[in-house]
Amino acid sequence: MARPHIEPFVDRDVGFKKLNLPGFKKGVHYKMLSMDKETGACTMTVQYDAGFKQPPGFSYSEVEIFLQEGHLMIGDKRCEKGTYIFAPAGTSLPAMSTDEGCLALVFYNFGPPSFQESDADHDKADKSQKRTMVDSYFGMDWQVPTLFPQTAPGCLLKILHLDPKTFAMTFLYCMTPGFWQDNISYHDVAEEAYHIWGTSWMMQFGDLPTGGYFYRPAYINHGCFRSDLGILAIGRTDGDLHNYFHHDPFSTPEENHHRAAAKLARMKPALYQWILTNEHNHLPHDFEYPNDTYDTSGYDSGIHMHDDGSSHSHKSNGPHSHLNQKKKAKK
Repeated sequence: MARPHIEPFVDRDVGFKKLNLPGFKKGVHYKMLSMDKETGACTMTVQYDAGFKQPPGFSYSEVEIFLQEGHLMIGDKRCEKGTYIFAPAGTSLPAMSTDEGCLALVFYNFGPPSFQESDADHDKADKSQKRTMVDSYFGMDWQVPTLFPQTAPGCLLKILHLDPKTFAMTFLYCMTPGFWQDNISYHDVAEEAYHIWGTSWMMQFGDLPTGGYFYRPAYINHGCFRSDLGILAIGRTDGDLHNYFHHDPFSTPEENHHRAAAKLARMKPALYQWILTNEHNHLPHDFEYPNDTYDTSGYDSGIHMHDDGSSHSHKSNGPHSHLNQKKKAKK
């Protein structure tokens, strides 16, 4: 998810646009929340008009859908608000329709929005994960986060999807009324979130109301936090979420990156030493996932990200190791 820092953004402040892409049927309108301009991967608020119909088909990108309002028929299943759908790249979904219309969040993770009419999967569909559909509001229980270090009491999670290789995840989270956390945090991964309901406050960025959204690259400071009346939100990360807590609101992303590297050196010195000497080693072979490829050409770690959200990368000519996560069914 190599996208610029967007925070805060409120989708209620902008209008819908018609989605006029090949393959998509009439009656789809969108608000772009964030986009990777190199791959086309994006997050959108999507309005399906009353009477919208779409035949069975698949996306060339991994896609996630979360219903906020209204209903959507997927095959013979009536999906109400709170329904979450995950479809791996190239995996066919049944016909979709809505009589009254519905509002959704739609995430295309590794490529631009696409739709290919088909009642069968693409022959190169991603088989490493399964298509899922879950009622997140009434079919799942809230959990105290097992992320470590933990957030302050009063923040609860429902994990909707967890990538078994990268631990990237999609989750509902809530802050209970009066929630308060008095430290600063950052992560090794990019994260994004959308407020389904309620307002929270963050020291650097102010209030984020219903319809509020952020896309935050790795190592960006955020916090302190609070919510007077509580919130319900959906969040996503592109990797394993670790909370680095500290009390320096003026540290830069580069300083935070160095601090995270120092933590790795303390906790996993053998791995850290191997990373330092990687230019003298062959590229790693993954015995657990032997078909995966590792390549960092063009990978931007975010270490040269500026406080205003802009970034640039200094690329090395030497070999490195990084999981290539661009899972797309080839056209």
